[in-house]
Amino acid sequence: MPDTPTPAPDDALAALRRAMPIALGRFDPAAQRTGLVIVDIVNGFATVGRGPLAPPAPNAQVDRMIAEADALARRFAAAGWPVLATRDSHDPDRPEPPYPPHCLRGTGDDELVPALEWLESAPQATILPKDCINTYVGAIETAADGSQRNRLLDWIAANRIEALLVTGICTDICVMDFVLTLLSARNHGLTAGLRDIWVYERACATYDLPLATAQRLGLPETAAHPQAEAHHMGLYFMASRGAALAGEIA
Repeated sequence: MPDTPTPAPDDALAALRRAMPIALGRFDPAAQRTGLVIVDIVNGFATVGRGPLAPPAPNAQVDRMIAEADALARRFAAAGWPVLATRDSHDPDRPEPPYPPHCLRGTGDDELVPALEWLESAPQATILPKDCINTYVGAIETAADGSQRNRLLDWIAANRIEALLVTGICTDICVMDFVLTLLSARNHGLTAGLRDIWVYERACATYDLPLATAQRLGLPETAAHPQAEAHHMGLYFMASRGAALAGEIA
């Protein structure tokens, strides 16, 4: 039996869009108490050449994400609305397989990209370093007496947030883990008054590792991660679990 030809990237994306359609709506952050979440837009993921998981060359999807997230953050700051920016930040002795060491504390790779550095001193912004993919898990803080608190849930409650607008990288990894876990926590009554979780497509991005590149690098075929398809799949799975997708911000 002849081998099945590998579909061209455009064909694969078109097939995904037909089989797993998504709908992008319009979100108005002024309609309810909204908080903006910026997931891991740090140098180690979004600045060219800054570590093994950073883009090796300028990438249009990543550049668009940074510009859109910056514009949103400035709008929220000007309106006095709350912003939470997470920073993937690891100690060298805390590996995160299957990924190589990345965003190591003290290297600068775990710092916000230059366009978002202003958030570090913005009064409306909370910066949340975390040492794992999942922001909900990374926000758990254990005190000396063994008691625990979740800084993410504390931020939602303190700001009486009713809706979250989520942006960041990677659409299908850190962003998706955060959204899916928070949806489950909301459904379980753990998120105070939070009702709606929106994901802004234009302010999300993921990395690009086509199959041919993975093979050339000697990686297993399962390491392939075509950017457009992975981005679409992340959006689809978040929407299928109850998140709303925004293509436009009012």
